[in-house]
Amino acid sequence: MLNCIAIDDEPLALQLLADNISKVPYLHLVASCGDVFEATRALQENQVDLIFIDIQMPGLTGLQFIESLAKRPMVILITAYKQYALEGYSLDVVDYLVKPVPMERFIRACNKAQELYLLKTSGGRLPNGPVAEYMFVNVGYSLFKVVFTDIEWIEGLKDYLQIHLKSSPKPVIVRMSFKAIEEQLPPGQFVRIHKSFVVSVSSITAIRKTSVFINEHEFPVGDTYREVIDRLTKGNA
Repeated sequence: MLNCIAIDDEPLALQLLADNISKVPYLHLVASCGDVFEATRALQENQVDLIFIDIQMPGLTGLQFIESLAKRPMVILITAYKQYALEGYSLDVVDYLVKPVPMERFIRACNKAQELYLLKTSGGRLPNGPVAEYMFVNVGYSLFKVVFTDIEWIEGLKDYLQIHLKSSPKPVIVRMSFKAIEEQLPPGQFVRIHKSFVVSVSSITAIRKTSVFINEHEFPVGDTYREVIDRLTKGNA
């Protein structure tokens, strides 16, 4: 569990940020702060692992506040201004989010913070196996836990993805891109075989030159992904 604080001088933005944090199971919000002075007190009174902070605020800006901290927790910047990105990353922040922040993008930033936390707490060494065995995706008004080994294939449908699971006859439908979900999938366990399909390597039951099978389901292999099939059949995926 990561203890975090949220800092934003706009009450509605702070409320929205707190609501998003409450949906992420591994985050624990210890304080919502309307300015950096409240945030300073919160840091003094709590063990804080992660700060969510706006940049443009009266008095000290978010960047100035971060720079002033002698002992700095992980930081995720949330702002309406793109031009501060370079300065933000120079302070070694975990991520830089531009308002309005889609929930999918917010979760990706939180996942990065969690992975970094796990890396730090393991003494700088990655634990055996993947850092995480699951991901959370935004479904409706809640986060849905998807275990990687439960995924058989993922199908793209315009702005949505269908995640087909072994444990459910109905797919999980999420509004996100293939690029976004591929960044969360563990490398080596999934392959893109077509512009519309990502499949679980362990779920593949048969391979032909132009198609891949998962039990009775047949999936086309796109021309640009033929090399992936060659690597699979040679055991080098």
